[in-house]
Amino acid sequence: MNTRTAHSHPGAPGADRTGNGGELHRQHGGGKETLLTTNQGIPVADNQNSLRVGSRGPTLLEDFVLREKITSFDHERIPERIVHARGSGAHGYFQPYRSLSGITRAKFLQDPSVRTPVFVRFSTVAGGSSSIDLPRDVRGFAVKFYTEEGNFDLVGNNIPVFFIQDAMKFPDLVHSVKQEPDRGFPQAASAHDTFWDFISLMPESMHMIMWAMSDRAIPRSYRMMEGFGVHTFRLVNEFGESRFVKFHWRPVIGSESVLWDEAVKINGADPDYHRRDLWEAIESGQYPEYELALQVFDQETADRLAFDVLDPTKLIPEEEVPLDIVGKLVLDRNPDNFFAETEQVAFCPANIVPGIDFSDDPLLQGRLFSYLDTQLSRLGGPNFHQLPVNKPRCPMHNFTRDGMAQMEVPKGRVAYEPNSLAADAPRECPVHGFTSFPAPVEGNKTRLRAESFSDHYSQARQFLLSMTPPEREHIANALAFELGKVETIAIRTRMLGHLKIIDAALEVEVSDQLGMSGKADVIEPAQAPQDLPPSPALSLLAKARSTLEGRKLAVLLGDGFDPDMLVALESRLKNEKAKLAKVALKPGAVQDSSGKVHAVDMALAGAPSVLFHAVVVLSNESVSDALVDLPTAQQWLRDAFGHYKAIGIAGCDALAGKAAVKGEFGVIDLASPSELDDLVLAAKSGRVWDRVGF
Repeated sequence: MNTRTAHSHPGAPGADRTGNGGELHRQHGGGKETLLTTNQGIPVADNQNSLRVGSRGPTLLEDFVLREKITSFDHERIPERIVHARGSGAHGYFQPYRSLSGITRAKFLQDPSVRTPVFVRFSTVAGGSSSIDLPRDVRGFAVKFYTEEGNFDLVGNNIPVFFIQDAMKFPDLVHSVKQEPDRGFPQAASAHDTFWDFISLMPESMHMIMWAMSDRAIPRSYRMMEGFGVHTFRLVNEFGESRFVKFHWRPVIGSESVLWDEAVKINGADPDYHRRDLWEAIESGQYPEYELALQVFDQETADRLAFDVLDPTKLIPEEEVPLDIVGKLVLDRNPDNFFAETEQVAFCPANIVPGIDFSDDPLLQGRLFSYLDTQLSRLGGPNFHQLPVNKPRCPMHNFTRDGMAQMEVPKGRVAYEPNSLAADAPRECPVHGFTSFPAPVEGNKTRLRAESFSDHYSQARQFLLSMTPPEREHIANALAFELGKVETIAIRTRMLGHLKIIDAALEVEVSDQLGMSGKADVIEPAQAPQDLPPSPALSLLAKARSTLEGRKLAVLLGDGFDPDMLVALESRLKNEKAKLAKVALKPGAVQDSSGKVHAVDMALAGAPSVLFHAVVVLSNESVSDALVDLPTAQQWLRDAFGHYKAIGIAGCDALAGKAAVKGEFGVIDLASPSELDDLVLAAKSGRVWDRVGF
């Protein structure tokens, strides 16, 4: 977009631009104002809403403002993805548990004996391809199904809602969270002025910001991360009957996140932490598994809900529409070549198969255009679908020809349809081909946000109230940390005003940490928030499984340790389907009490306790006191203790005393192998919250 100077324009302060009167989406200083125009100099009347049929209808292709804005945005970076640049991928398969023929004609959901190949890419959003794995950020969760009817791309995130309601605002959102353009930092971080300036002027972002400040934004592992399709889609059966659907992925081994202090230290110790974890799990045969769950509902149910199902900033609580678990995704093979597969894979929400269809969600409608346009730039032309990772596994016949990077050699003189010169040329098929659900549409062409999209605070409040006390504290601390990095005081006070609407106690806690008590702006919401009942399903801790499956623990070995204890520990963890890393002061080897030498996996200096789910120290202070006075060993235990992890101690009481962890909650004295039961029980519970009184 270009700008030109004008004395006034429709976006002046106080103007109602969204149909949600009372909310100010932007503020202007005094003097002459700058009029927003297209790249052709055409004045823009509305930079908040796509052009659609009625306030809830589909977005129109003629919206040249939207297309120009997103096209320009899509082509800003070459060849790296503009968003989701840092990713990790894996091959696998999807298998339904039963036939879903009653609700969809999609073939890959019909036969429980059929496995559909998939490629999955997990990613961070804001950082570049060489950034860290554990910033506070949304994570992408994109699945490409190679079905017998063509590729279906379920392109989602690890959070079920999004920051914005309309694709028109996507370039603005990403520009705000990326490095500030004059200085080129911060990288992969939202704790800076431009992001919070945008968020504080967009009340529709308040629900998503609660999720982004929660533990969901710092997952322990891609293997322990939920996924969501975000938007409302349609399922259509063979009779042409349609129902709405929300897609969910649930990790079989349960969900888990790290603490912020752990994330900071992990990024320093191993910036490839998530990438390495996924690779090593698959190589060792601990294949990540996720169950596909659906929320299926009809138009009558949609009409009863207190919000609009086309609004991507809203979710449907599981208490209102329960999840139906319908199949399993298994990742069982690492890529053969990172660039050829993980980097060149091209996802697009527009890639759907018969039996699945779109809704008129205005963010989804914009994504249907944006992703394809992005691939044209990033992968050099229209033939990216011929790359092996993108190529359908079913027969493909059409009249597409030529173009950059053409890898096929089409034969014959006919490249058009209809034709009478090639009897065996492909033809369309109304019976088996994809047909859009004939949803009725009516209304004037307009740039107006539906009034049903105007409640921006109720679900934000519901999410916060659904959290356990530790999770609520983490959200408050995250907000204080991020806003503390904001230099512009007016942005802080504006954001505190939003927090006060969401929850008065939250605003008090955050403003107190910022030293800004009583400074919150007064903000009038477009729609007064409702007090919705808590939804325990929104909390990671409330539904956490008691398990060690897929987790990695560490044992710090000192000379003279009891070998029987190590054998018992290894046996117990193997039974729990957990992995054990052997750590010692030096990377070579360590001797047990019998003089036997044991190889170790990692040296202490390169294996901080933040990398592990729980830790154990096995040593013998009467044989060697090398660990006792070592600051690195003491910090190893202090960090584990401060991060509320289960700790086992055997033959090293002095080290536990120096680290000030002995005798505390979740610190188990391993006098004999029988005490391993207590250690395993504590570790399976996750964090030892008793240490902080939760």
